[in-house]
Amino acid sequence: MEQSRGKIGIREYVAILLLTVGVKLSDDTPAIFADFLKNAIWMAPILIGILSIIPIYFTIKVITAYKNKNLHDVILHLFGRYIGNFLSCILVLSGFLALTFDSAMYIDIIGTMYFTETPILIIYIVFMFVCAYGAKKGLEHIGSVSWLVLFYIKFTLLIAFILALRESRIPHIFPIFGPGYWEVVKRSTSHVSIFAEFFFIGLIAPYIASVKAFKKGTWIALVILVIEMTISFLVYLLVFDFEGLKFLDYPYQELIRLIRLGFLTNIETFFFPFWIIASFIRFSFYLYLISIFLGGIFNIKKFEYLAPIIATITVIFGVAPEAPTFTVFSIREIILNIMSPIFVLVPCLMWILAKVRGDLKHEKTKQNN
Repeated sequence: MEQSRGKIGIREYVAILLLTVGVKLSDDTPAIFADFLKNAIWMAPILIGILSIIPIYFTIKVITAYKNKNLHDVILHLFGRYIGNFLSCILVLSGFLALTFDSAMYIDIIGTMYFTETPILIIYIVFMFVCAYGAKKGLEHIGSVSWLVLFYIKFTLLIAFILALRESRIPHIFPIFGPGYWEVVKRSTSHVSIFAEFFFIGLIAPYIASVKAFKKGTWIALVILVIEMTISFLVYLLVFDFEGLKFLDYPYQELIRLIRLGFLTNIETFFFPFWIIASFIRFSFYLYLISIFLGGIFNIKKFEYLAPIIATITVIFGVAPEAPTFTVFSIREIILNIMSPIFVLVPCLMWILAKVRGDLKHEKTKQNN
């Protein structure tokens, strides 16, 4: 499989992760947690971040032990051709399902809250066209754009939270542990896959400037995302209370609708462009990752050309649900539950196999080359 023409640095790599994973705080992810964690919703990102350390550590350890090999190459090396390709197909399928239902949810947000008169199919086609174009341009393009807009997007997010806090109520946070400490831990464990992107980043490991940048960038992004998502969940709780969050599929969109600046109305239109740019980057990156995976499985060198095909299939399946607000919400909950054990167990199994094969004995020497 042909590699990208160049490599991205640590700042582009971190920017991609911060936007790809961070934009989840604006979809139905907070509502999913509010349904069963109640007042303890803000603890979920912290616990999930701690639980994610183990699979992320093993993913980095194994991927960096093999020079110029991505996740698919390593899977083939450790599991063999047939089992490896089968496992990669399972991962591709799970990634495609996530792409389909997540994109359908974002199209629902755009269609129901911003472009109510525009047919959903037209919105979907335009949205995925932009994402496919970004994916086809390659990782360097995605990384450059991510770094260029990162601070503007995060700044507007910060402003939105600060302004929304005027509507907050401190008593909404009590009782601190909501349904109970054990229930918080159990539910957070079953949804650890909200950070599953940290496993799939193994696909772009050869395209990052150095092993040090890959390692350092991954941990920096994880820490920032845990802090960011914890603060956002806490703001949602203080403003809406958990009872309100359970009935708000998209709390971020509702939050920016509450914001008032003097005589200015409809101020949510100011935040929308930044949110949509982050969404474009997220799904462009998803398309790129799936293209790499399929390129490896079918031995397609110019895998970037698969992005428009995958985008087209996504639109076909994405418009299928008749009531996205409810259907996608339920299906996404199922996908999170299925992906969580995969995210935790597969990296651990890869590390065990690499250890048994003796491939980790000289990993320090390989990493320094």
